[in-house]
Amino acid sequence: MQKPLISILTPFQNTAQYLPECIESIINQSYPHWELLIVDDHSTDKSHDIVLAFADKDKRIKLLKNTGTGIIDALRLAFSKSQGNYITRMDSDDIMHSEKLEVMLKDLQTHGKQHIALGLVKYFNANGIGDGYAKYESWLNGLTRKGQNYSEIYKECVIPSPCWMLHRDDFLACGAFTPNRYPEDYDLTFRFYTKNMKCIPSQNLLHYWRDYSTRASRTHEHYAENHFLELKVDYFLELNYNPLRPLTIWGAGKKGKKVAQLLKRKQVPFIWICDNPKKIGKHIYDELLFSFEHLEAIEQPQSIVTVANHESQEEIKAYFISQQMSSMVDYFFFC
Repeated sequence: MQKPLISILTPFQNTAQYLPECIESIINQSYPHWELLIVDDHSTDKSHDIVLAFADKDKRIKLLKNTGTGIIDALRLAFSKSQGNYITRMDSDDIMHSEKLEVMLKDLQTHGKQHIALGLVKYFNANGIGDGYAKYESWLNGLTRKGQNYSEIYKECVIPSPCWMLHRDDFLACGAFTPNRYPEDYDLTFRFYTKNMKCIPSQNLLHYWRDYSTRASRTHEHYAENHFLELKVDYFLELNYNPLRPLTIWGAGKKGKKVAQLLKRKQVPFIWICDNPKKIGKHIYDELLFSFEHLEAIEQPQSIVTVANHESQEEIKAYFISQQMSSMVDYFFFC
């Protein structure tokens, strides 16, 4: 019986320095029945020639040129040419653990359709990893170990873009790369959540995530903070917002102000609360700011929390618990 084919979708643009290590990590996979659809997104360095040399030696590697522009167009092209029963994505500057495909495929075969296979990730950088990335890695892996990724989906992207796999039918059911919306990985994660694709818990480190100063997620406008907040607000209003309950924003910093602007633009009413005594009682965008104690005077509120400080978040979470409120029903952390 023939083993299932795994399609690996990989866009690249000017990553000549990292491509050999990336492709070699795919070639050295313990599970050999894969195809790599790797798309040149208008590179101007030697990336194309590097991939071509690998493709000439290994027919599982299929080199394509992006007919459009950008990651989404490249991913669409790769998927349109793929034939695999299972779909995964890989970044051209990262490294796969040698058993990544084998472990993820086994998880999917064990649990069946409507599941996503995940793995733990590890950031690496020649100059060391910053505190922010280290915290993100720890937080993300903590969710993945329990398969509880959706429980904090409004904080950050809870499924790493290059470390997931699912059945082709499920990927199509989630809309594949049809939406033209950035950040594309976060949008896809929300669509996994919308379609109730269950996350399979994993204890296995399967992906090495390279960080460097010119990485697209650091530099491209598509991954700017305002795009993340717009995405969060849109999906919250679609999936979790109850218009019969009063909505509050907790926090009046930069993110709180942006969320307030987005809600006002959509004509969604809200009550604004915060802990900052300098802002309480004042107006921002014609909205009066109340103390957080005002929450107790509101009947069955839903709360978007935009406070970024970790210690403050823990105190806010403890407060909600004391009020017998539930995460992802009564309150949602947006950072």
